[in-house]
Amino acid sequence: MASTSPINSPPGDLVAEVERLGERLGIVRDRIGEVIFGQREVIEQALITLLSGGHALLIGVPGLAKTRLVETLGTILGLDDKRIQCTPDLMPADILGSEVLEESETGRRSFRFIPGPVFCQLLMADEINRASPRTQSALLQAMQEGRVSIAGQYHPLPRPFHVLATQNPLEQEGTYPLPEAQLDRFLMQIDVDYPDLESERRVLIATTGAEEAQPRPAMTAEELVAAQRLVRRIPVGESVVEAILTLVRSGRPEDGAEGARRFVAWGPGPRASQALTLACRARALLDGRYAPSVDDVLALAPPVLRHRMAVSFAGRAEGVGVLQVIEQMMAPLK
Repeated sequence: MASTSPINSPPGDLVAEVERLGERLGIVRDRIGEVIFGQREVIEQALITLLSGGHALLIGVPGLAKTRLVETLGTILGLDDKRIQCTPDLMPADILGSEVLEESETGRRSFRFIPGPVFCQLLMADEINRASPRTQSALLQAMQEGRVSIAGQYHPLPRPFHVLATQNPLEQEGTYPLPEAQLDRFLMQIDVDYPDLESERRVLIATTGAEEAQPRPAMTAEELVAAQRLVRRIPVGESVVEAILTLVRSGRPEDGAEGARRFVAWGPGPRASQALTLACRARALLDGRYAPSVDDVLALAPPVLRHRMAVSFAGRAEGVGVLQVIEQMMAPLK
């Protein structure tokens, strides 16, 4: 079994730290591959999200191992993970927790806070769009501030804290679309597609036999936090900063825009620039590079921007989609 010693290097020795973390992340990828077959891009984007300290929204039809991926990441990264199944009758207290009145042996009464499932390091919110807006909003503060407010008291969440939510693009009856404010809290929207033929063949053989492979730990929560700190120390060149700013700002509505861009109803805000910068740093780190490039910006623009933009009614009427707009936005950088 591979060593799981902490990721520590002499202060300032960024190169050594990147190399050591690169080796550890290689083990993480290998162990994910023992359980999840194919879906390389989905796995990469999920790891980038966690290395960036963010949250992800996984969208795909049922049966594509979205839940399995989240459970696998929790085990391999050594995170305390919990799962909530979102339904229309789910209440905020079912996620955050609640206070109960207790009476001691002496007859003294006091309130005691009972933490909900949000008090974990990796929270899976399954089919998040089936929860009511009131319950969805209960996650807003947790996702943004890393704490929740119950009965006027703040309760900090464990570190690290990540929400990986899933959403089924089919069967929209009885669902509640996520508000833009909550969508903006997700660092990425990860679209999970059908596996290729060879991957599906491996799934078929591996999951219908007498035994099924189980995920094995490769990191700890403390090491993940150290990796997140390292991500923020990765230098970003001026050309990459300019590419990110140009790309994000070009996705906002403006008079005189040409092509698909003229159909933008609302576009990404500054949080999109922050998310794209962190994601580019994390992708470089995942590949063992010491600095991100414009290629990282182009690769991550769709998952970072597509849930932070909307096409106008006129654009939808002409068959224009968000991805078409993003492709046009990226064209000058290619």
